[in-house]
Amino acid sequence: MGTAEVGVLIEALMQQQLSKDQVALLQGFLASVEQPGQCLRLIEEAAGKPLCPHCGCEKSHRCGQASGLQRYRCVACRRSFNALTGTPLARLRLRDKWLQYLQCVIESIPVRLAASRVAVARSTSFRWRHRFIAAVLRAPRPQLSGIVEADETYHLESQKGSRHLNRPPRKRGGKATRRGISSELDCILVARDRNRQTCDFVTGRGPVSAGQLMKHLMPVLAPDVLLVTDAAKAYQAFATQAGITHEAINVRAGIRAHGAIHIQGVNAWHSRFKTWLRRFNGVASRYLANYTGWQRLLDGAVLTTPRQWLRIAVVPA
Repeated sequence: MGTAEVGVLIEALMQQQLSKDQVALLQGFLASVEQPGQCLRLIEEAAGKPLCPHCGCEKSHRCGQASGLQRYRCVACRRSFNALTGTPLARLRLRDKWLQYLQCVIESIPVRLAASRVAVARSTSFRWRHRFIAAVLRAPRPQLSGIVEADETYHLESQKGSRHLNRPPRKRGGKATRRGISSELDCILVARDRNRQTCDFVTGRGPVSAGQLMKHLMPVLAPDVLLVTDAAKAYQAFATQAGITHEAINVRAGIRAHGAIHIQGVNAWHSRFKTWLRRFNGVASRYLANYTGWQRLLDGAVLTTPRQWLRIAVVPA
C-alpha cells in the first residue's frame, strides 16, 4: 500500500465515529505492525548496563545475545545475565506482544478478552497480568504528609482457581456465614493524603489491629502528619504508640466531617476500587494485593502508556 492509499484510509477513518472497541482494535493492529525490536530496545534503554543480579557486582562484560537481548557476564561470579534477569519479567516469551498487552492492562481488560486481543493463551494472559503488575509495584511507596486519611474496607475471602479448598465451595460471589467483620474477610487498609498520594495494604483476615498498623502504616507516614480515621480503637492505640497526632471521626454516630477533618477522600477511593473490581467477577485472595496496587496506579494516572509501564517494570529494584 502506497502513501496515497494510506492517506485515503486515514481520511476515511476520520470521517467515521469509531466505537471504543473499534479504536482498541485499531490500536492493537498498529502495535502489531510496529518494528519487532521496539520492545527490546525499550528494555535495553530502561535497564542500561545492569548490575549483576546474582552478586551485585558492578563490573561485567558483554557476552553475546540471547532472544534479542544483550547478555553480560559478571567479572566476580562469572554468571551471565541480561536486562530482565532478577525481575518479574524474566523468562517471559513473546516480547513483541508485550506493549500491546500492556495497553490491555491500562484499560483493565479481563483475562480472556485480553488474550483474544493479543492472540495469546488465557494462561499466558493471566501470568503476564500479574508479572507486569508485580514488576511495577516494586517501586518504593510514597511518603504521606500533611493531613492523612486512613480507613479499611473488606473483601470476602476467595480461593478462586485453587484446586484444594480448605472450606466448602460456594457459588460465585457468595457471602460470609457470619455477620460483621470476621476472619472470612480480607482487610484492605488504605491511607491517602490531601496531595492524592495513596498507599494500600492487604493486612490479613479480620479487623485491623494496632500491630498491623505499626507494621504497614508507620513506615509511610511523615513524622508531623495529622492522621484522620474513624473511631476504631486500633487507630487510637496506634497513634498513641507511634506518637502521631490523631483525629477521630465518629462515623457510626452520623458525623461525616469537622471542617477539613474527614475521611471522605479515602472512602471515595474504596468506592472506586470496588466498582472497578466487579469487572473481573471475583479475584483470589492471594492476588488481592496486586489488584489494589493496580487500581492505585490507574487511579493516580501516573503511568498512562505501555512504554511507561515497561520502562518502570524493567528498572532494577
